[in-house]
Amino acid sequence: MNVVGFAGYSGTGKTTLVERLIPALRRRGLRVSVIKHAHHGFDIDHAGKDTYRHRQAGAFEVVVASSRRLALMREFEQEAALSVHHLIAELYEGVDWVLVEGFRDSDLLKIEVWRASSGKPVRYPDDDFVVAVATDDPGTLPVPTNLPTLDLNDADAVANWLVDNQARFDYQSEKYV
Repeated sequence: MNVVGFAGYSGTGKTTLVERLIPALRRRGLRVSVIKHAHHGFDIDHAGKDTYRHRQAGAFEVVVASSRRLALMREFEQEAALSVHHLIAELYEGVDWVLVEGFRDSDLLKIEVWRASSGKPVRYPDDDFVVAVATDDPGTLPVPTNLPTLDLNDADAVANWLVDNQARFDYQSEKYV
């Protein structure tokens, strides 16, 4: 499996890029999974649903499945510091690409998503794991770089770059155990 992170500040377009990359990679016949960093307290379940009731009753894990979908919800009694590697280990092994949104401080190879209009600094000069920068205007990058610059608004071009460089993103889980 190949794993690539997408890092950047809120509002730079990470979610939109990942959303557009999924079908771009799928058109190439590739199976894609996504890991998304969320703030604590998020919820994907709703009051009144059976799974919500089971969690509220104290279940540690609730798995809900149909012939088309499976979801696992796990409740931690205390805050748990899960690394992105723990989350990758939870994924189905038959996936071609894992797109990781967030986890900007992780040791995964990543594409920095940056827009001048965000007013935020760039991370690539200080993050050795940034291997490319996706931006809407390379001419506005505040620090010169030899890293590839990708068009943030062209998901097909980003998908092509990923596929052309996929050997770099081969994930070796035993490296992180």
